[in-house]
Amino acid sequence: MNNQLPSIEDLEVFVHVAQRSSFVAAAKDLGVSPAYVTKRVRMLEAALGATLFHRTTRRVVVSEDGERTYHWAQKVLDDVDHLVEEIGTKRKTPRGTIRVCSSFGFGRRVVAPALAGLRDKYPGLQIRFEVFDRLVDVGAEGFDLDIRIGDEISPHHIAKRLAANHRVLCASPAYIKKHGAPKTLAELANHDCLIIRERDHPFGVWRLRAGNKEQSVKVRGSLSSNNGEIAVRWAVDGCGIILRSMWDVGPLLRAGDLVQLLPDWTQEANIWAVYPNRLETSAKVRVCIDWLEAAINCPV
Repeated sequence: MNNQLPSIEDLEVFVHVAQRSSFVAAAKDLGVSPAYVTKRVRMLEAALGATLFHRTTRRVVVSEDGERTYHWAQKVLDDVDHLVEEIGTKRKTPRGTIRVCSSFGFGRRVVAPALAGLRDKYPGLQIRFEVFDRLVDVGAEGFDLDIRIGDEISPHHIAKRLAANHRVLCASPAYIKKHGAPKTLAELANHDCLIIRERDHPFGVWRLRAGNKEQSVKVRGSLSSNNGEIAVRWAVDGCGIILRSMWDVGPLLRAGDLVQLLPDWTQEANIWAVYPNRLETSAKVRVCIDWLEAAINCPV
């Protein structure tokens, strides 16, 4: 009978491999070598007397025993975190790794600078930040926080609103001079619209609200992108009408580079911190959320 107990370190390494389906990616997350990750997983397998992964040349698949181990490992690691946070110094000085994700534009221009400030205040935190052009399943993909724009949030997650925000229709003065401004939502069908395939945007369909009225409009245009910053640049250059967040286009509207159209019609798109249920009481997550809420300045 094997009396060796699994170590906390081995469980942490195993969880990273299971979440990333890759020894190399887990090693990069942890800042260690792939050989070290392989060694820790083998030690855990020896301690448990079980095969936790099926390995091929292309992928790593969690075994049936691995699935059960993953469930218990997360619970054990969460309990250890809670113990340290409640009894130890982490409650006052958060430490450890926190994985945060966001969208391309908002992540680069707003979240990244804020996280740099958080690092300066809490040097014991290791912050790993990634940006995506798609919605992220926070818990399943191993993230602690998703800083998200848009109000459609899975009931499996917890969310805290960091700032109010909405999207508005706008175009450049040059576009309006050449093509005129739409007087109704239906008239958008006759205009070049700049379509963004970004995270929660339904491609080519704009859902807007005016008071208690809500309406969806199908739009078209010869230019589309999965990057909002590119679409905003096109709008400023007079290429078409854009539906974009006030955090992004607010300065351009105030400067006169863009003009808001159909101002009664907007799309609610608040800024949220989204995180898995199991992290609800995590000190490092609370600190990060509080910091971002104070740091994000969103014009509305």
